[in-house]
Amino acid sequence: MAPDFSAVGFGAPNDLTPVTDADLAALQRELGRPVRGVVAVVRRCAHRLPAVIMTAPRLPDGTPFPTLYYLCCRELTAAASRLESAGVMREMTERLAGDPELAAAYRRAHESYLATRNVLRDLGIAVSAGGMPDRIKCLHVLIAHSLAVGPGVNPLGDQAVDRLAEVTPGPVCVTLP
Repeated sequence: MAPDFSAVGFGAPNDLTPVTDADLAALQRELGRPVRGVVAVVRRCAHRLPAVIMTAPRLPDGTPFPTLYYLCCRELTAAASRLESAGVMREMTERLAGDPELAAAYRRAHESYLATRNVLRDLGIAVSAGGMPDRIKCLHVLIAHSLAVGPGVNPLGDQAVDRLAEVTPGPVCVTLP
């Protein structure tokens, strides 16, 4: 039975699909290793392959895994890495420090992320992922978050998604609706 995220409200995932054996095989090919703790596919790329997955807050061996949304498309992860290498995290962190409205919106994204993860299992920690709510530590996580919940929830994730085309040769395989 699929988890019920209706109580989360703002920032709940918008399109979960059950993970199939074909999805798990595709994920293993994309990541180059077996996947663990997959709860659902949250977003698919233009090729209908998993681009973002939801992972359990604890892996099958009991290890805490606070990253709820995991970017797993090889093209997208490479593009996110290129944005990081170009200094986008530093730029965003500087803007975050100087813009109270942006900081408040980013904090709301963090709180929504925690509320969603806690539906699956409360880890008893206020750590979300990607540096939220005070800094930008990983664009992969912010991009995955925005693709999972749609535009308007994570402002910095939305901006990172919008900038993927800057560092992607050819069309981006996943965009915000």
